[in-house]
Amino acid sequence: MDKYKLLSDSELVSLLKKRDRGAFAQIYDRYSMMIYYKINQMLREEDVSKDLVQDLFTAIWEKSDLIKDDVGISSYLYVASRNRVLRYIQRAKTKSDYLNEIGKYSLRVSDETLEKIDEKDLMLLITNEIAKLPTKMREVFELSRLEDLSHREIAERLNLSESTVKKQVQNALKILKARLSHYNSLGIILLIFLRSN
Repeated sequence: MDKYKLLSDSELVSLLKKRDRGAFAQIYDRYSMMIYYKINQMLREEDVSKDLVQDLFTAIWEKSDLIKDDVGISSYLYVASRNRVLRYIQRAKTKSDYLNEIGKYSLRVSDETLEKIDEKDLMLLITNEIAKLPTKMREVFELSRLEDLSHREIAERLNLSESTVKKQVQNALKILKARLSHYNSLGIILLIFLRSN
């Protein structure tokens, strides 16, 4: 086992992908406490945090082929652990103060890669919710938010009154905010994307 201690993270990941138990054990020894600490910082529940760590490392062993070669294992573990925490909170429907803490914690993360991953996932979520809007409402909303047209420009383009356009945008915002309200970590993107007119 000592030979594994001398290996770099990328060497360990290469061996892990070949189902090397020693490499897996070394990755676990190297990172499990750090991941536990980060998860427990967010949840403040020791038993749940331990379970999520075990779940994460079990998944890494079972799906090691999904780890990309150009992503460091520490970044991969961090993203995967944070995603598990968010899913746990979502499933458990815990109090909103947990979500607020996660939001504050997420804002302190400065790693550009993580921010890009988060933004891509969040925008996909928003796009999916927009697609579920009624057809006319979606059309008006997309012209307002994606093409950045004014209510007057939308009214002229769609042959509607400005008040109808305004009402459609307001209704779309109300629906989207309700559907996305439990994702407090969307904060900044929602403020930009779902701005009020």
